[in-house]
Amino acid sequence: MTTTEMTDLQRTIGHLRQCVGSLRTLYGDASAVRRLANDVERLGIDAGDLDQSPPRTVYESGERVKIPDTPYEQALWQGADDEGVGGHPHEHR
Repeated sequence: MTTTEMTDLQRTIGHLRQCVGSLRTLYGDASAVRRLANDVERLGIDAGDLDQSPPRTVYESGERVKIPDTPYEQALWQGADDEGVGGHPHEHR
């Protein structure tokens, strides 16, 4: 995450905390308000963890591999299991 994204995230979490505080004033210690407060707290913890860990590096090779539209050679699939597509290995089509 960039510094700007992290700042925006922290600002948004702070705003959520304020909103949950307002809800606590209206609804008291209702279970839904406690859950929301817990969720916002967890968001803060997770955001802090992200801020302390380096972002993953994405490598782009720039090389694209073209996959042909032609059918695969049938011998490639000989003896393959049809499990998951409705077939059974003992059935010959």
